[in-house]
Amino acid sequence: MEQQTTVSELLTPAQLAERWSTSLGQLANLRSARRGPNYVKLGSSVRYRLRDVLDFEESSIVAGAA
Repeated sequence: MEQQTTVSELLTPAQLAERWSTSLGQLANLRSARRGPNYVKLGSSVRYRLRDVLDFEESSIVAGAA
């Protein structure tokens, strides 16, 4: 059974840009290059599922030298 996403679990590009301290343009570039987190396209609106953002952040961790 597929898990449903609630509206509170969807981030706007502005919310994600603030979370990552980046610009809306950078997020658009990541989407265009297919290098950022998965996103949902609702008509002309873009939204990011929180779980996809968290998964992307987790997969982007780089281990430091021990």
